[in-house]
Amino acid sequence: MKNQLKVLRAIRNWSQADLGEHLDVSRQAVNAIETGKYDPSLPLAFKISRLFDLPIEQIFDDEYTGEQDV
Repeated sequence: MKNQLKVLRAIRNWSQADLGEHLDVSRQAVNAIETGKYDPSLPLAFKISRLFDLPIEQIFDDEYTGEQDV
């Protein structure tokens, strides 16, 4: 899942460890989310949304095109 987490973090001049502290997750978890290797749980996505005061849809892009595989 693509996301804007790295950009949002950079705007606040936070390291991955800083963001992890705000979210109560490890720096490694932040890295995995930023690189798309891990999709956050829904509660974590809401926590991220509240932290940056943005709707989830502005932070995360599920890359869904609306086309169905047949």
